[in-house]
Amino acid sequence: MAERSTAAAKQGARTADREDARTPPLRPGGYEPADYAAVVVRSAREAGVSPLLVMTVLHNEAYKPHHPLLERLWQWWKPGASFGLANMHRATFERVRRTHGLPGRWQDLRDDPAFAVRTAALHLKDLDRSLARRHVRRYTRDELLALGYNTGERNMRAFARGVPPGPMARSYLRRFRAYRERAAEALADGGEPRDTVTG
Repeated sequence: MAERSTAAAKQGARTADREDARTPPLRPGGYEPADYAAVVVRSAREAGVSPLLVMTVLHNEAYKPHHPLLERLWQWWKPGASFGLANMHRATFERVRRTHGLPGRWQDLRDDPAFAVRTAALHLKDLDRSLARRHVRRYTRDELLALGYNTGERNMRAFARGVPPGPMARSYLRRFRAYRERAAEALADGGEPRDTVTG
């Protein structure tokens, strides 16, 4: 009986996520990560990571349109492209799917924004588990996790030891820092209190 109620609760949460996670608009410039604040908060809390971290990553990854039709066209043109609101590559998705027993396929990330956010939050949690508690002081823990999201776990660990990031990673980090306040405002506007910056 308890198993049924747990399964029903999870199904109810997935349904609520889908209702809160409408399909991104087709028109360029119409996508706003703040529209997914409720899904970000639920997914981050379920994964055990900061909603502010997840929302800031979504802002950082909002550089291309995320409508499913446009992502299908993008995949046709560039088969190894990343999908979903959080731009996840297939190999990363498969690793997260196996680790957490997720249903679905990589292609589902483009069609289900809530699933994309949940998968990104779980990936950030996996990165957090692999990051040593002590790291160079020039980065906060969230900054290192964002760098790991962008460049991979091995590079994240190298940056944590003091290896300087390359130009693309530095650019990602600058954008992450610039979007931090905007992400906090999106969460506050979504009815949730602001998170403190984790270090």
